[in-house]
Amino acid sequence: MKVMMVNGSPKPKGNTAAALEEMRKIFEAAGVETEMVHVGNKPIRGCIACQKCSETGKCVFDDLVNETASLFEECDGLVVGTPVYYASANATVIAYLDRLFFSTHFDKTMKVGASVVVSRRGGSSSTFDEMNKYFTISGMPVAPSQYWNMVYGLEPGDAAKDAEGMQTMRTLARNMVFLMQSIALGKEKYGLPEKEPWTPTHFIR
Repeated sequence: MKVMMVNGSPKPKGNTAAALEEMRKIFEAAGVETEMVHVGNKPIRGCIACQKCSETGKCVFDDLVNETASLFEECDGLVVGTPVYYASANATVIAYLDRLFFSTHFDKTMKVGASVVVSRRGGSSSTFDEMNKYFTISGMPVAPSQYWNMVYGLEPGDAAKDAEGMQTMRTLARNMVFLMQSIALGKEKYGLPEKEPWTPTHFIR
């Protein structure tokens, strides 16, 4: 089992990193390999809808998106953490996810996804919803916890003081391990769900 963990904060040792680290301890105790990718401090531009990835199989901008595409393909689960900016995720991690999900054409069905949001006070729920949409459009089950996956804190070290938030992270990690293991057994016995050919439509017709 392998989990790719994405830190969408510009700060390598901030509260988002602390929340993800709390999950990583549980993963590693369960024998799940983890790899952390720090995205929030990188110069990552947004998608320009050029569609070149459909021809080449990779994004036209050769940066961290292409560097981590193979890691995304081989992992069993993906955790994305972000701070909350204006009731939304950090723009850098959104640019990264837009291009990562759009330019990678491998089947993501039944990879387990989880989002983690960290805020000073408000905007967590809207950011949590925003992040989960990447998973649900890709056939990826979303791991649950005991509460929405939120941790509160402003200054570095504040997250560790959020007892319920840290417990939510540990519960999330345990549930994610269970889901990944269960899905692996299910795939071995039953395979993946049958898929119909995609029927794209547009609202103008």
